[in-house]
This record gives sequence, C-alpha cells and structure tokens, in this order.
Amino acid sequence: MTQIHNLRNYLDVLEANGRLARIEKPLSLEHELADVAAMLARTGGPAPLFTNVEGSAWPIFANAVTDQKTAALALGCSEDAIIPVMERVLDPVNGVPPERAESAPWQANVASGKEADATMLPLPIHSRGDGGAFVTGGVIFSKDPVSGRGNLSYNRMLRMGPRLFGFNVNEWRHVGQFMASRPDPEEPFAIAIAFGLDPAIMIAAGVKTEEDELTIAGAIRGAGVRVTSGITVDVDIPTGAEVVLEGLVHPAKRMPEGPLAEFHGYHGELWPSPTFEVTAICWRDDPIFQTIIPGWYEHIYIGNVLPREPLLRRFVRHLAPDANVHIPPYANGFLAIIQIERDNPGQPKNLAMAAMTAHINIRNVVVVDQDIDMYDPAEIQWALTNRVDWTQDVFIVPDAQGHEMDPVAHERGVGPKLGVDATYKRERREYGERVSYPMIDLSKYM
Repeated sequence: MTQIHNLRNYLDVLEANGRLARIEKPLSLEHELADVAAMLARTGGPAPLFTNVEGSAWPIFANAVTDQKTAALALGCSEDAIIPVMERVLDPVNGVPPERAESAPWQANVASGKEADATMLPLPIHSRGDGGAFVTGGVIFSKDPVSGRGNLSYNRMLRMGPRLFGFNVNEWRHVGQFMASRPDPEEPFAIAIAFGLDPAIMIAAGVKTEEDELTIAGAIRGAGVRVTSGITVDVDIPTGAEVVLEGLVHPAKRMPEGPLAEFHGYHGELWPSPTFEVTAICWRDDPIFQTIIPGWYEHIYIGNVLPREPLLRRFVRHLAPDANVHIPPYANGFLAIIQIERDNPGQPKNLAMAAMTAHINIRNVVVVDQDIDMYDPAEIQWALTNRVDWTQDVFIVPDAQGHEMDPVAHERGVGPKLGVDATYKRERREYGERVSYPMIDLSKYM
C-alpha cells in the first residue's frame, strides 16, 4: 500500500481502492460543487476531485474523510481497527513530534503584502444559507506564546475582501486562549492556514488536546510530520501542504461574520468575530485546493466521530467488555449506537447512561444486538420498530448538560437525554431468528 505523506499520496490510495472520482464536467463554485460533493457523501460514493471549476485555476478536492471506508484508508488500517488505532494515537505517550525542514514545495510561489490577493483562492459558497465564501477545509496553525507548543484547529473564516477575513473563534478553543494569555490580548496574533494536507493532519486537527496535535498526526504515520516556518509568520507549517495562507488575527477589530452551515444541521448566526489580515499567500506548482462541505458528513466525521468514538467505547466497555460503538455522521454527533451481546435485561440502560456521560454531545443512545449492523441506518430503524416497546424500553434524563449548539437544548446546552433499549427481549416473547440472506458477488450473475 502507498505510504501516505501528503494529499497527493492519499489521492493515489483513494484511486487504487476505487474511492476517487475525477469530476471533469464544468461546474460552479457557488453551490454546485458542494451539491455534488454532498450527494456523493450521502450515497457513500467516492471522494471527488473537481478538475474543471469555473473561476478556479486549481483543481479542488473534497470528502477526504467522510465514512468508515475513507477513514480506514486515511489511517492505513482495516475498518474494524479504526477505533483501536484512534485510541492508540490519541494517547499522548504515543505522540511523535514534528521534524524540522529548511524548505517546502509550497514556498515555490509567494504573493506577499499588497500582492497577496485572497480572491485568487477558489473558496466555494457551499450552502444556500451561507453568508459568502468561507474557508472550511483549511487547518489553522498557531503557537502558544507562553509554552511555544503548536496547535491545530478548524475555524470558519468568511472572506470579506482581498486581504480581509472574519475569524470565528470560541473562547474555549486553544487559539482563543493563546490570544487571551498574552500581556496585551488585543495585539495582532500570527497564524497560518494550510490547504491540501495529509488526512492524518486533518484528523488530528479535529482533536482538542493539551498536546501539539501534530504529534497525533505523527503517531498515525509512525514518523514526525515535516514542518518549516512561514514566510511572514513564525509558525510551523507542514512541508506537504499545497496552499498556505499567512496573516494576523486582530482580536480588537471585530466584524459581523456568518452565517455558515454548522454541524448541527442549521445555519449559525452572524457573530462579532475578530478579523484576519492576509500577509502572504503561498502555493506549490500546480496545487490542489481542498474544502470541507460544512454541516455535512466530513465536517461531522472529523470533528465528532473519529476523536470521540474511542472515548465512548472506553466508557461502555467498562460495563460490557465486548461492546462496540458508533457515532453516526447522519445524526450530527448527537446520537450514539451501542452494539452488545445482551446478558442482563437491565444492561442496555446502564450502557446508555454510560454513553451519555462519556461526552456532552451524546444526547440520544440506542442499544442494539450484534445481529444489527450499527453502521446501517435502515438496520437501526428496523431494531427501533421491531424490538422496542415504547412504554418500557425508553427512558429520559431531563435537564442534563449537553452542547450549546444542540437545537433542542437551552442556549447553555441544558436539555433532555434519551436512552433506547432496542435489543431483543426473549424473556418477554420468543420470536425465533431474524430473516437473513448472505452477501453474494452479483458480478457472477450479471
């Protein structure tokens, strides 16, 4: 298998496994590109590389990690090993620090100062409710001014002009804490945004940890990520990046920014965000740009599924050592599926409560038997329909702490949590075995 070091290696791996679609038909940056990518993700199709986008001199890649198949390819493991691999690489003891390099291919072309015109970046207008063209698929690289450690994050950035962006940042994010920890929190703060990356770095950027997230990417690859300093900012940036945007965040210069399709499936509101001043745009020869379709499968998979399933499994396996877990992207990270071999009538409810406490985002929990494919929404619906007595197998925890953006919760995240025991209760009524047909290779018959 091809060793992945950058986006181009990963595209080779996707293509070799039938998971890359080269879209040559001309299409628009306004909605059409996102519509096609969203449909491919919805149907489990291959990741698109758009090679003929109106208004873009560069091809654009999307849907890097949207499901179990692409996550396994990105991590270099089998699908059933994704959670164990993520559990291993998230442990700081296994982190591999980045390695320094003198130069990078993205330094081949540099536009700085007044020549740095961000309208050259092919930023899509993704959703019809978005407030404009946003950076969504760029990873933000910053540095703690106290300890000097690096940090990776995703922050939505609305393009407001040739050298001006909004920079949305929550106060609990490390980059926000870095700015606030300085003697003068309102001073300009240097960051870089990199596009077109090894998916190991994209996955690591979705994790919140007190370590440099690049050590997680290093653990995934078994070698340190090679980095070099920016042209105009003192920030470490992976040498394998395709495009780099450098500049200064101005915490005191705020402007209304938004809305953007968010992970919960609605459009976030306008927000008085700091602004970002572009100081340089750098790109390698013939670069490949990258985007994430906001409020959709990749957005949720990287931010809610991969970093949280290991935590969830650890909690439930304390009660049931053989339990399996899944946080399905189609439910915005608020639903957890637990698959068990039931040995006690009260066990499913205990497991549901354990999942609710594993992470505040988990609001609904469905517990199923091992004969249910927890990755198939139709299978979950079958279990809910055929194995749940809604008067006995459901419980609600009122006024529990959840996520502030949960649409059914109070603005501070307080709301109900729901547990559903969708296992087969043979002690109530023996109904025989479920109908099943084996998987066959249709190519032998068609």
